[in-house]
Amino acid sequence: MNAIHRARAEDLPAITALLAGAALPTTDIGASRIDFWVDEAADGIIAAIGLERHGDAGLLRSLVVAPAHRGSGRAQRLVEVVEAAARSHGLRELVLLTQTAEAFFAKAGYAVIPRGEAPPALQECAEFRALCPASATCMHKPLDGATA
Repeated sequence: MNAIHRARAEDLPAITALLAGAALPTTDIGASRIDFWVDEAADGIIAAIGLERHGDAGLLRSLVVAPAHRGSGRAQRLVEVVEAAARSHGLRELVLLTQTAEAFFAKAGYAVIPRGEAPPALQECAEFRALCPASATCMHKPLDGATA
């Protein structure tokens, strides 16, 4: 597997195409403060994950792996990289909304919480307000060892 790296501006079209192909929100990608990490293969970007920072909490979003590469451990590696980055930025917790990956994130240490218990700053972002339906499962993970 290739190394995961922080996405560059020129990676956004490929990330957006991957997200659209997986029916994940893309409308705010260019306008939001989302940092992306990507995993590439010979044929280009095959996986991505985003992190949107709000105070000392982060919104994990847009985890996507191209269908031909699913089941290869790439999603788990992306989550680990983003969790490490979040800790290094002093974030104390990560929150996410999912309609399809609850079991995956539970294995990674995320617990289901009521949506209303997410940090208030996260509840104000586009993902919570409009992009992800109310039926999505809200999950949370405290980040031990975060550095300020």
